[in-house]
Amino acid sequence: MNQNCSTTPKPKSVKEFFKSWYFWKPFLGIIIGGLGGFLFFYFVGCKSGSCAITSNPVSSILMGSFLGFFVTSSPCLRSSTPQSKSDIE
Repeated sequence: MNQNCSTTPKPKSVKEFFKSWYFWKPFLGIIIGGLGGFLFFYFVGCKSGSCAITSNPVSSILMGSFLGFFVTSSPCLRSSTPQSKSDIE
């Protein structure tokens, strides 16, 4: 079975890990998602306390961070159409 995913090798040392995109991509996703969660709380969030996610800034930031992590750390970009004729068979 031919996979539609190319993986990059993991860094070998801690110093290489912190310098690599393998670390920074999910980290930036978490930071940007958390910022987005806070902005969603600030501009849209409900003040009555009846909304589970948007009534508390901590839960909004955590939810945004989780979404940012899951969006940026996807191992493959999967397409709905096959890449070549051999993928159909």
